[in-house]
Amino acid sequence: METVEAITLDVGGTLIEPWPSVGHIYAEVAARYGVQAEPEELTRRFVQAWQAQDAFQYTRADWAAVVDATFEGLVTQLPSQTFFGELYSHFAKAECWHVYEDVIPTLTALRQQGIRLAVISNWDDRLRPLLKSLELAHWFEVIHVSAEIGAHKPDARIFQTAAESLGTPPARILHVGDGEREDHQGALVSGLQSRWLCRGTENSVAHIIPSLEYLVRQ
Repeated sequence: METVEAITLDVGGTLIEPWPSVGHIYAEVAARYGVQAEPEELTRRFVQAWQAQDAFQYTRADWAAVVDATFEGLVTQLPSQTFFGELYSHFAKAECWHVYEDVIPTLTALRQQGIRLAVISNWDDRLRPLLKSLELAHWFEVIHVSAEIGAHKPDARIFQTAAESLGTPPARILHVGDGEREDHQGALVSGLQSRWLCRGTENSVAHIIPSLEYLVRQ
């Protein structure tokens, strides 16, 4: 394996997760508009709506479509006509997100080792202020947001943009994320090294790691 000079990290599912869950947040906001639904049911519906999306571009309209699909059959008026705006703004708040316990110790150790750090995320214009609110932004030299670049993982353009901004050969950059296609395969095809983060697994196997802490142990 080539020497690693820089590590790029995904955000959702890698650094942070919705808290306490997507369903809980949806249910909380919907309840203010008289819509009663179980958080677990909304989480299940959200996953189905998310997986059904084709060519998702992380625009406000794309998110509105996902939320409408999540609540389909549960409301008389679609969320895009009622509470979607509040829900969209709510997810920009730090209180809706939990920073995984292994994040800060890992970033601290990597920085002490002289590893340069950056973000490559499929997200929208809410990401930069969110990372700042979560006190994560200062850890990264550069933050690459797909909606700003106009390319989304696994598109090689977003990985190439990151390499160019770091001034580092792709082969000496390690990308880490929880998406097999978007992160792991996308990075490899783009010439980067890669580790697929699979939280909940027990052991590190080949290119799979169960925790960010394994980046420090390499």
